[in-house]
Amino acid sequence: MDMLEQLVTSFISTSAFGIIFNVPRRTLGQCGFVGMIGWMLYFSFQKAHLDPILATLIASFVVTIVSQFFAKIYKTPVIVFSVSGIIPLVPGGLAYDAMRNVVLNHYDVAVQLAAKAFLLSGAIAIGLVFSEVINVLLRRTRT
Repeated sequence: MDMLEQLVTSFISTSAFGIIFNVPRRTLGQCGFVGMIGWMLYFSFQKAHLDPILATLIASFVVTIVSQFFAKIYKTPVIVFSVSGIIPLVPGGLAYDAMRNVVLNHYDVAVQLAAKAFLLSGAIAIGLVFSEVINVLLRRTRT
């Protein structure tokens, strides 16, 4: 039941961000699906006790692959799906906790949390870029 709750919540949150991001209405379901897939992978890897940074990297890589696939099918820019799809992976709560600990003068905890948030954000960026590079290389070899 826990996985089902996670899937539904990630789908709704990703679709809601799509509304805020002003994506075309016809793509809201697909945006939600992309975010749900990314979160499902991340959550599954976390349950399997995989490192959160590696789990985030793999999930963001898959989010970009699915986003490129949907962009081709629905003739929509990739960014519509990829930005919405990575929203569940963004370590916003961790960054908030880091800043809260700075305000509370708990610098030792704040530095640890900020470093983890930075590494998770970097894993998202690397996953997005790595997938795009592979996509470009594959398109070049086909032509």
